[in-house]
Amino acid sequence: MSDNLHVVCSHCGGVNRIPAGRLEQNPKCGKCKHPLFDGHPADVDDAMLQRQIQRSDLPVLVDFWAPWCGPCKMMAPAFAQAAAQLEPHVRLLKLNTEQHQQLAGQLGIRSIPTMILFRNGQELDRMSGALDAGGIVSWTRSRVG
Repeated sequence: MSDNLHVVCSHCGGVNRIPAGRLEQNPKCGKCKHPLFDGHPADVDDAMLQRQIQRSDLPVLVDFWAPWCGPCKMMAPAFAQAAAQLEPHVRLLKLNTEQHQQLAGQLGIRSIPTMILFRNGQELDRMSGALDAGGIVSWTRSRVG
C-alpha cells in the first residue's frame, strides 16, 4: 500500500500526490502553488464538490447551507473552527444550496444545515442541524476513525 495520498486543491481542482507524512508540512498545489490547506472551509460549486469527493483520498466533510438560514449562519463560525482542527486530515467544504439546488436535491438535502461526510466517493454519514465546533469535530472523528 502506498503512503501517498491524492489531495484535490480547493483553488484550482488540481490533484496532488502528497506523501502522508507531509500532510502537516503545509504542502502547496503543484499546479497553482496555493497552499493545499489553510484551516478554513472552501466554498465550492457542483463541479468542485464532485471532484473533491471522487478524487481525494481524504475524507470530505461538506456543510450544505443557505444564506437565508439562521441556524446555518450560527453554525458557520463553528464549521470554520472545526476546519482549523480537522485539516489536513479531513477536507472541509461549504456548498450553498440556494445556488446549487439541483445537486442538493440529488443528494437528498431536506433540511439545512446538513453535513455529509464522504470517503472514497461514498457517503459515510450525515447530520442535520447546527452543531458547535466541538460537536462537529467529535462527530467527524468518530466516523473517520
